[in-house]
Amino acid sequence: METDKLFDEYYEKSLLQGGTTCCPGCGGPLFWRMTLDALGPNTIVYGDGPCAMCAIRNIKLPTFGLHFSFVADGSTGIVAALAAKGRRDITVVSSAGDGATGDISFGKVSAAAERNENMIQICVDNEAYMNTGIQKSGLTPFGAWTTTTPLGKENPKKAVPMIIAQHKVPYVATVSVAYPRDLKAKIKKAKGIEGFKYIHTVMPCPTGWRFDPAKSVEVVRLGVETWAWPLYEIEGGVLKLSMKPKPKPIEEYLRPQRRFRHLTKEQIEFIQREVDARRQRLLENDGKRIIL
Repeated sequence: METDKLFDEYYEKSLLQGGTTCCPGCGGPLFWRMTLDALGPNTIVYGDGPCAMCAIRNIKLPTFGLHFSFVADGSTGIVAALAAKGRRDITVVSSAGDGATGDISFGKVSAAAERNENMIQICVDNEAYMNTGIQKSGLTPFGAWTTTTPLGKENPKKAVPMIIAQHKVPYVATVSVAYPRDLKAKIKKAKGIEGFKYIHTVMPCPTGWRFDPAKSVEVVRLGVETWAWPLYEIEGGVLKLSMKPKPKPIEEYLRPQRRFRHLTKEQIEFIQREVDARRQRLLENDGKRIIL
């Protein structure tokens, strides 16, 4: 009974209701629970679209839906309205998936970044258009199976965090639900910074990535440990690696995901070389100003 009381109190205080419509193993509810814990109740969320964001419909805060083509637009209006009312105590969050952020509405996200709008723009990246049938997006990684790349995607994943950083915005960070302390610390930091902040989270998708739903956190942790998904922040143009793990072979990350099961030995070796080269570049620039 005492345990039941603790759970009741936790969910009473939580800013996210239980029972979302996300798939089992989806990282969406986990991400939003952590994010809202870090942001607090004085928050407005503008976003919808990807299935990992179905959890938004369970948020106990003011939320506004969007179409794929309006990312950052509506939140820009909310920011302007709050400024006109002199309200500086409310955090505005704009959130969308990888397809909306990196493809369909990239120009609008870029424009908001250029204007340095006072918002947190979040990309919920499950690396394909999962909500509409697992079609490839610009952020689908090389070699991944999708319904529109049945033999594996032939192009590399867009480096959207680095592209946004080139807009000279105050803060850019990558996060993962496998590392809650790092995630919450970066969200809290973004909340305290004036101007445009960009948070990019990798989002485990058992349905689209084709792995056991019980392995969601394990899979995205392997993404960090293999450097497939490095964790870093760029503040004031300076790059800082959040973690520098001894790299595990990229095959340990690819193997549990059946979207990569068709890869040849040569393709896996190619991916390993690309990951190694990026890791080396990141290590060489750690602590340095990369945005001039």
